[in-house]
Amino acid sequence: MHQAAESLRSRGLLADLPPGWSWIELGRLAAPEDNAITDGPFGSKLKTEHYRQSGPRVIRLQNIGDGVFKEAKAHISDQHFLSLQRHRVHAGDLVIAILGDALPRACIIPEGIGPAIVKADCIRFHSNEELVLAKYLNYALNFEDTQKRTAAIVHGVGRPRLNLEGVKSIVVPIAPINEQRQIVETLDELLSDLDAAVAAMEHARAKLPLYRASVLKAAVEGSLTAEWRARHPRAEPATKLLKRILAERRRHWEEQRLRSFAAAGKEPPKNWKATYKEPLALDATNLPALPAQWCWVSLDQLSDIAGGVTKGQRLSPGRKTRVVPYLRVANVQRGFLDLREIKEIHALETDIEFLRLKPGDVLFNEGGDRDKLGRGWIWEGQIDECIHQNHVFRARLISSEVQPKLVSWCGNSYGQRWFLRTGKQSVNLASINLTVLRSFPVPLAPAKEQEAIVEAVEDQLSVIDHLEADLDAKLKSAQVLRHAILRQAFTGQLVSQDPNDEPASELLKGIAAEREARVRDAAFAKR
Repeated sequence: MHQAAESLRSRGLLADLPPGWSWIELGRLAAPEDNAITDGPFGSKLKTEHYRQSGPRVIRLQNIGDGVFKEAKAHISDQHFLSLQRHRVHAGDLVIAILGDALPRACIIPEGIGPAIVKADCIRFHSNEELVLAKYLNYALNFEDTQKRTAAIVHGVGRPRLNLEGVKSIVVPIAPINEQRQIVETLDELLSDLDAAVAAMEHARAKLPLYRASVLKAAVEGSLTAEWRARHPRAEPATKLLKRILAERRRHWEEQRLRSFAAAGKEPPKNWKATYKEPLALDATNLPALPAQWCWVSLDQLSDIAGGVTKGQRLSPGRKTRVVPYLRVANVQRGFLDLREIKEIHALETDIEFLRLKPGDVLFNEGGDRDKLGRGWIWEGQIDECIHQNHVFRARLISSEVQPKLVSWCGNSYGQRWFLRTGKQSVNLASINLTVLRSFPVPLAPAKEQEAIVEAVEDQLSVIDHLEADLDAKLKSAQVLRHAILRQAFTGQLVSQDPNDEPASELLKGIAAEREARVRDAAFAKR
C-alpha cells in the first residue's frame, strides 16, 4: 500500500474490502503512456481572447457534471490546438474537476467530441484498461465516500481546489477486472432509471419559478380574478378608491405639519396648506390596458416613500446615538425576507423614529447587481425597532384598502423589467432612486377585488410551494438511494465475487513488473 492509502488507513478512513479488492491511488491506475494524466494549459497559453466560434473543443469545468458530460461548447483555432497537443483529450478519457465543491467531480468524454483539449482546472486521465475500467472509475470518483476521503487534501476556503499531485493520490477501491464489468453493468441498469427520474423531477422543479411568475402576472393584469369581476359587476371602481387615498394622503400631511408647528411652538403661517406637494401623476398612455374597474396609479400616490440610514455617516460631536437592528439588501429578497443574519447600527433617535419599520411596509432594494434591482417583500414586524439602510427603500401605504402584497408582487414581476428600463445603468450594475420609485406604475384594483387577488395568489403559490417541497424531498431520497447503491457497489455487496478472479493487487504487481522490464530494456538498448 502506497503512502496516501497508508495515511488514510492509519486514520481509520479505509474500510476492509472483499477478497481480491485493493485500495489503490489514482496515479497507479493510469495507462502506461506519456501524458496519461495531464492538466490544462495555464496563463497566457489559453486566454479568453483565444476562443473562437468553431474549431477544436475546449473541455472546461462547465462540462463536468456529477458523473455525466454536460454540453457547454467552447472552441479554439486549429493552429492553436496544434500547439497544445500535450493537453489533448480523447473520447473515453476521464476528465476530473479540480476546482469547486464536491471534489473530485468527474465524467467521461463522449464519442464524437472531435479534437479537444482540457482547460486549466481540469485533469485528463487515461486509465489502464487492464487494471480499471473508465466507467468503473467514473462511478468511484463521484461516489460520496471518495469525495469525503479526498476532502483531507483539498485546499482553499472560498474556492476549494486540488492540484495534480493531489489527484494522483486519490484512493479508490479496485475490484478484480471481471467483477468491475459486472458492477458497471449493474450500476448502469439500476442508475439509468433513477437518473431519468431525477432528470424529470429537476426539469419539473426548474419550471416552478415560471409558474410563480405566471401566477403573479395573471394577478397584476387582472386575469386571475376575471370570474370574480363577473360575479361582482357593481364593485366600486378603483378611481373612487384613489380619490379617498389622495384625500387621506393630504390629510396625513396636514396633520404632520400641524404637529411640527406645535412642537416648534409656532402658529401655522398663512396659506401653509398651499405648500402641499401633489404626488407624482402617472401618464398611462403607453401602459397595458387594465380591466374596466381598474386604473393605473403611481406608487407615490399610494404611499409615503423613504430612503434609509447611511452606514458610516459622520455625525456632529455630542449627538447621541443608540444601537438598533437594521435591514440590508441581503435581507430583502424577491418575495421573502431573509432574517437569519441581522446586523446593528448606531443611529440618531430622530432617524430611529422616522425609519422604524411598521407592519405592512413594502420594501424595495435600490439595486447593485441586476438581480437585486427593485426586489423586495413586506415587513411584518418580526423585529422590534428595526430600521433600514439607505440601499433599501420603504413604501408605507396610506390606505388600509390597498394590499401590500399586491404592490410587492408588482415590483417582483413586471417591476423588475420596468426598473431596468428606467433606472441608472452601468456595465454590470443598475440602481433606482426615490424619483424613479415614486413614479413606479401600479395597477389599482377595487378594494374587494384586491382581497380576492391576494387570496387567489396565495392559494396558487401554496400549491407551488407544496410541489417544490415534495420534489425536494424526492430528489433528496433519490440522492440517498443513489449513495446506497454506490456504497453496495464499492463494498462488494452489489454483485457476487468469483474466487477464481485474479486479485487487483496481483494484477497491479504484474503490470508494475512489466513497466520495470520495459524501463530496463530501454536502458539496455541505449548502451
